[in-house]
Amino acid sequence: MKRLLFLSIASLLLAAQPLWAQKQFVQERQTWIGAFNQTRFSQHWGTWTDLHLRLHDRFVHDMFQTVARIGLTYYLTDDVRLTGGYAYVHHFPDGARRVGQPEHRPWQQVQWSTKFPKARLMQWVRLEERFRRNIRNNEELAPGYNFNYRTRFNMALFLPLTHRNFDPGSWQLLLNDEVMVNLGKEVRYNYFDQNRLFAGVAYQISKQAQLQAGYMHLFQQLPAGDTYRNQHTIRVFYFHNLDLRANAAQPSAVPSSPQP
Repeated sequence: MKRLLFLSIASLLLAAQPLWAQKQFVQERQTWIGAFNQTRFSQHWGTWTDLHLRLHDRFVHDMFQTVARIGLTYYLTDDVRLTGGYAYVHHFPDGARRVGQPEHRPWQQVQWSTKFPKARLMQWVRLEERFRRNIRNNEELAPGYNFNYRTRFNMALFLPLTHRNFDPGSWQLLLNDEVMVNLGKEVRYNYFDQNRLFAGVAYQISKQAQLQAGYMHLFQQLPAGDTYRNQHTIRVFYFHNLDLRANAAQPSAVPSSPQP
């Protein structure tokens, strides 16, 4: 019986071997630079803005992507907020694709923060509607857009490294993970989109400003289904929070969105 079981398992492994052999891995090294601002101008309303520049090919050789995102935020409480907005993404030529690809991306998000005596935890769930311009033969744009939804769950944990905790001049350890899933009838082979795992440090410049830097590993399944992106990334983000309410204490810039 044991011998039969062993032979069955061996046969399955041998049968699956061609499938493994078909998988392709694209190795990349990128640098991501981002700037974030959240401004609150009343008890319940505020704005969201973030801008990104992403470089690749030995970290800084070529342009890979730019992102500009805006949103309107409704504050249910100081720690729970709803945001909806629009992002414009430009994908620069990459590999066999010799033309840039524009993308229009409406988005909606619910975000919540939890404060502990020695830690801060930020989480959000985001839904995106992605309209990416069609491409003809990798050489020129074609009429129309392909469309899919994408959901994102993001969790970031901040741990103080100095006695200042989260006050200006303090350093924090930042551990961050985000998983993305594609949805929609045009998705065929990559319902799992990507996972972004980050570890780095955050420096509290002031109560309103924070600077982050560290390493991010991005693992992504590309639309073909048998090709995966294995990406090593240097990430540097700057965050700024502003409260324009009369007599309001300025909020700490523990960021509301560690990932774009």
